[in-house]
Amino acid sequence: MSGFADHFSGQAADYAAYRPGYPDKLFQLLAGHCRLTRLAWDVGTGSGQAAGRLAAYFDEVRATDASAEQLCHVTPHPRITFAQGREDESGLSDQSADLICAAQAAHWFDAPRFHAEVARVLRPGGLLALWAYGLSQVDADVDRLTREFYAELDPWWPPERRHIDACYRSLAFPYPELPTPDLALQAELSAAQFLGYLGTWSALTRARQTGGPDPLARFARGLAAHWPLDDVRPVRWPLFLRWGRRPE
Repeated sequence: MSGFADHFSGQAADYAAYRPGYPDKLFQLLAGHCRLTRLAWDVGTGSGQAAGRLAAYFDEVRATDASAEQLCHVTPHPRITFAQGREDESGLSDQSADLICAAQAAHWFDAPRFHAEVARVLRPGGLLALWAYGLSQVDADVDRLTREFYAELDPWWPPERRHIDACYRSLAFPYPELPTPDLALQAELSAAQFLGYLGTWSALTRARQTGGPDPLARFARGLAAHWPLDDVRPVRWPLFLRWGRRPE
């Protein structure tokens, strides 16, 4: 697609396998604040992690992503329609969506194009929700290593990553915002699975393309001193949410 900066197609299978799932509390919150639950549009769905959860609460889910490769890894569901499309290509009729959401995706969007489509598609009184998550939390030693690894990759992070670091406060938001409860993603992972998750970082892919030493291999050697490869531990990712209702 013209103008589409594709950061994830090359590791789409790993993205589907290793990215953490979103908490039930988030989807209960969104559905509970929707006045109608007929149609949700999941923008930048990736491999469909959020879309699958939305289908438990909405009659129909439209899930779009600009990456055809990402869409190859979705799990089909009778209430979800997956389609290739950018942030301004919903394929929906005017004022038809009760919820528009973007999970770990809004920082990649062309904001004017996206918000123009939101204004067209979201019904009055409908909800817009944008969320993402920050660095993982395991324990003091692992977290220190993860922060150092993140900083090491700084030259290869695309500029849009700054919105994650700012917890999305740097993104424009068009509607009056609702208060956000404490939310987090949580998973029980082995060290091997944690390394698989880190392997989905787009900056790591770029760093590897330089032909130098693999930063993840170096990180793994340091991690081994604090976390045996097969040892399973709880991992937490703080989730931040900006959401609001379109005025009627």
